[in-house]
Amino acid sequence: MKNKGICYLVGAGPGDLGLVTLRAKECVELADVVIYDALSSSEILRWMKKGAEKIYVGKRAKDHALSQDGINALIVEKTREGKNVVRLKGGDPMIFGRGGEEAAELAAAGVAFEIVPGISSAIAGPAYAGIPVTHRDHCSQLTIFTGHEDPTKEESSIDYAHLAKTPGTRVFLMGVARLREIAASLIEGGADPKTPIALVRWATRGSQKTIEGTLADIADIAERTGFRSPAVAVIGDVVKERKKINWFEKRPLFGKRIVVTRTRDQASGLSRELTGLGADVIELPTIRVEAPTDREGFAEGVAHAHEYDWLVFSSPNGVERFFDGFFSIYEDARSLGNPRIAVIGQGTAAKLKEYRFGVDLLPENFVAEGLVKAFEKESVENLTILWVRAEQARDVIYDGLVAQGAIVDECIAYKTVPETEDPTGAVASLKDEGAELMTFTSASTVENFFTLGLPWPEGCVAGSIGPVTSEALRKHGLEPAFEAKKHDIPGLVAAIKRWASKA
Repeated sequence: MKNKGICYLVGAGPGDLGLVTLRAKECVELADVVIYDALSSSEILRWMKKGAEKIYVGKRAKDHALSQDGINALIVEKTREGKNVVRLKGGDPMIFGRGGEEAAELAAAGVAFEIVPGISSAIAGPAYAGIPVTHRDHCSQLTIFTGHEDPTKEESSIDYAHLAKTPGTRVFLMGVARLREIAASLIEGGADPKTPIALVRWATRGSQKTIEGTLADIADIAERTGFRSPAVAVIGDVVKERKKINWFEKRPLFGKRIVVTRTRDQASGLSRELTGLGADVIELPTIRVEAPTDREGFAEGVAHAHEYDWLVFSSPNGVERFFDGFFSIYEDARSLGNPRIAVIGQGTAAKLKEYRFGVDLLPENFVAEGLVKAFEKESVENLTILWVRAEQARDVIYDGLVAQGAIVDECIAYKTVPETEDPTGAVASLKDEGAELMTFTSASTVENFFTLGLPWPEGCVAGSIGPVTSEALRKHGLEPAFEAKKHDIPGLVAAIKRWASKA
């Protein structure tokens, strides 16, 4: 085969990022092009290498970004160009995902391809709703069918009379629009109208919603509650187990739609914490970190860092940028000499630990004023201090240490600028579905959120990591619903949990 390109038909799982396979992650990281649909977890796109091409081809009901024929042609075209192509599909590509058709097109075109299975919502959806699809007390058989057949077919190929008599659990996908018709067909075929059925929408995500009923009344319940697709339906006595083992929907932040505004690189830690507590998280980075305006000045500061008595780091970004620069100049960590190190908070200390450096001074209050106060217990008169900071940082640390008699130089390691990219569609999601809580972790995230010009979601409140961030919110006319008692990410998470328990 002359062409060295390859197309990976990758199952992205049902939505929870933790359910994506290691092989899927590996393929996305290697991809030159990722062609993704509407049901893929948007967080997966963060694994793409810099410069890789993203192409959205999502299909939702009658709204198609690109027809199936167009998708088939696209994956063949990109693979023929010699690229590593990932066709990212929700769930498993071979379970009602048209992966078989796409594989056939690739085979017919004579290009290399690989199929990477994913966890299907047919299994994960019921599990996250507390429903086992098989159970020794109820059934030992599972039947999966689609509720959305090819619309060009003259008649259905599904034998509902046979399905009605089939023992065990029956699961169908993509059938919300035809729910009344499907339930009626099963009853007409001989199924007991009292047979339990549950529908799970956006399964495995923080926005998951489950309704229960019987074949006789589930369509009425769905209409009354405004239940919509995408959803998976599970039919059978196994639905009764939900009362005992409904685990996911009992998490403390379940059902809370929370926005994370940190930089794209930093958002994942907070997002994982909140998602693990059941929240529906929207990552909407309002800032990104770039090299400082004076790159030569930064390089000079890093090169002479070993000459100082103290190094002061006021953010994890500063730590990362400093050591990236340091190790581009020096090969040996001992070249840093033996300065004492001070940081503002636990997050910065944790980032330093990644480089195997300890901290000599950590304030009780994780703000600039707290660090200045902590230095009052040290004797820094006539000592040299290098402060590694952001370009837009307040002068509190500089002024406070100079007042104590220290000789302070500034090493400007980075600047924050407004984030302009939105590869995951977070802006549209926020506009369409709103949110209950907007979290802010710095004054710059506040300022740049308002720079985006987005309308504040109705009924949404703001959560602040600390007093400086709170003051920035107040300048824009927003009183934060809460401020973290401990001004770091664990403190913010704790504050969010307290807020949710009272909401």
